Parts: sequence; C-alpha cells; structure tokens
Amino acid sequence: MADRPRRRRTRRALLAALVTFAVAVPVSGAARPAAVPAPAPTALGQLRDAAPGALEKRYAVSRQGIRAAGRMAAGHGDLKRVASLRAMAAPGRQFLSFDGRDGGRSVEVVGELSSARRIAVLVPGAGVGLDAYWRLRRDATALQGELGEGGAVVAWLGYRTPATVSPAALTSGRADGAAPGLRTLVDGLRAVRPAARISLLCHSYGSVICARSAPGTSADALVLYGSPGVGSDDAAALRTGARVWAGRGGGDWIARVPHVRVRVPFVATVGFGTDPVAEEFGAEVFDAGDGGHSDYLLRGSRSLTNLARIVAGAEPLGASR
Repeated sequence: MADRPRRRRTRRALLAALVTFAVAVPVSGAARPAAVPAPAPTALGQLRDAAPGALEKRYAVSRQGIRAAGRMAAGHGDLKRVASLRAMAAPGRQFLSFDGRDGGRSVEVVGELSSARRIAVLVPGAGVGLDAYWRLRRDATALQGELGEGGAVVAWLGYRTPATVSPAALTSGRADGAAPGLRTLVDGLRAVRPAARISLLCHSYGSVICARSAPGTSADALVLYGSPGVGSDDAAALRTGARVWAGRGGGDWIARVPHVRVRVPFVATVGFGTDPVAEEFGAEVFDAGDGGHSDYLLRGSRSLTNLARIVAGAEPLGASR
C-alpha cells in the first residue's frame, strides 16, 4: 500500500508541472513572428491523376504560387521568408501544393512520384514552418537518398505547427485539425500509385497527427519516432490495419516528458499518455540509435537506415520486438 500514496504524489507533481507549463508559457506562442502576407493559392483539386503530365502541371502551378508569395514577403520586408521561398521555388523542386498564408502549408515530393514503388510521407512535429523549411527538406532528401531508385519522399507541412515550447504542443488541438488533410493526402497517393508501399513517418508532435488519421488509413506502415505519446493507451486503440512501429534515440530529450494525460478544467486534456516505445503500448520497437530529438534522419545514422528499411518493407536492424 505504501506505493499508492507515492504514485498519487507523483501524479500530482506531474499535473502541477503540466498545468504550469500550459498556463505560464503562452508567451512563447506570442513570440512567433507575425504572419507574413501571401496570395490565395490556385485551386488544384484532389490528387488523383497518375499521369506524369498532371503531376508536372501541379508542380508548375505551385512554383508560381511560391514565387508570388515571395514577392509579397519582399514587399512586407521579411527577408528571411523571401530567402526560404526563393529556395523552395528553385528549378527541379516539386510541390504538389503550396499555400503561404497563416504560416504556410506545403507538400513537396523528393524523387519521382509517378514511378515510385515505395513512398514515405514525413509528418513533422513542432517548430517547423516556411522559415525553417530547409530542415524538413534536408531530412526528406537524406531519406530519399537512402531509399534509392523507386523511392519517393513526400514532405507534408500540412498544418500550422505549434511552437516547440507552447501550450499547443501539449494538447491535440492542432493534430485534430490536421488529421483530415493527412488522410486525404494518403488517399491521393494511393490513387496515383495503387501498388506502392506507403509509410507515414511521424516525428514528435507529428505522431499525434498520424494517430488521429490512422483509423481506416490506406498506409501500410505507421512509424512513430521521438514521440511524446499519441493520445491512445495502446496501438490497438489506433484502429488501423497499418503495421505500427515506434523508436526513440538514446539522446532524445522527449524521453523525459511525463507520459500522462490530465484533464485540466476549462482548458483541455494535457499530455499524450502511454509512451509508444513502452511494452504496454504494443508497437514494434526499432533501434533508433543514440541521436537526439532532431537527429533521426541524419545521414549515416542507425535511425535513418532503419526508417528506410521500414519504408522498403524490410525488417529494421536490431529490432527489439
């Protein structure tokens, strides 16, 4: 019986920490740069047409939209945004969609989608936006290089990511709003490449989005890495036919995040519950090496190797379950 009061004290301490974080840190959200104006995007419709010419048309329209957003950003005087958009509009870049408003949304393809046999969709976590888009592009390029011919990577910046230290990063609100868009993208990719193997690679807060989009998804694999939890007690609660994997680097600070879910009156449910790499969650755990929270797709890393193997349908090296 002595352990029960101790557990209650631990839970109260975690609750106090989470509540303090949720109500005392909103200033970090206010510290985000003001929204940079951008034009409304050209309506492209759903991704359905598998013809290479149709994809090229989408890429061209999106490039025009990126350049238009760059001109508006220049008029606004935001040189950092201008530089980011100039890089995104470079020849050879392939965006299925782009919307520069409200912090920006984009879907970029690295590799040849029209002939891909293996497709990985990168779902980023907190702190990723147009101004830091180069990080997502770097990761997508590294993964596509590991996959090689027949592999395509889709970098999905389909929502306004929360600041890394913010109340929004502790609740599922942003994920709830983003999940339908991710599900629509996967359906479109399946329509374009019916026989391809599709994997969702879900980093940090992005794993919460993937969990929300999991029921009924046509993806073959759901990979949660650097995850704070997904808001479900176990993998079975995701109600998905996809194979569920989880991994965490040995140097990832996310391991120290309390894995609890606490209802804060008049606020929201804070926290995301069971650790996805814990045995009770029931995911298949892969070796993610010793890297930190932002290191999963670094070239030469064990985590990159194993993520690429999962995307390819092979067993990861050193899988523990």
